[in-house]
Amino acid sequence: MSDKLTQEQQDQLDAATFRRFLSHLDNNKDVQNIDLMILADFCRNCLSKWYKAEADSKGIDVSDDEARERVYGMSYSEWKANHQLPATDEQMVAFKKRQDAKADK
Repeated sequence: MSDKLTQEQQDQLDAATFRRFLSHLDNNKDVQNIDLMILADFCRNCLSKWYKAEADSKGIDVSDDEARERVYGMSYSEWKANHQLPATDEQMVAFKKRQDAKADK
């Protein structure tokens, strides 16, 4: 596929896909970060850290809070207050199982 696309086209598609992914997460606020961590081993916080790391690597000044706001679509404190639920015992057991399985590899 990369032979068919220029780097600029690939970058445009990657950026559009990322924006669509953020929109999907925003439209599914009921999906908790702990659920994402259990199922996919990443969460919105991970995305914001990756965003910040990429900015840093390119010499672009983006704070942790700005990166979180880009991913969450609002301040992190607002997200936690309005959308983050306490993890259930079942979620914590599943998360620990996932972490233990990673440690065994």
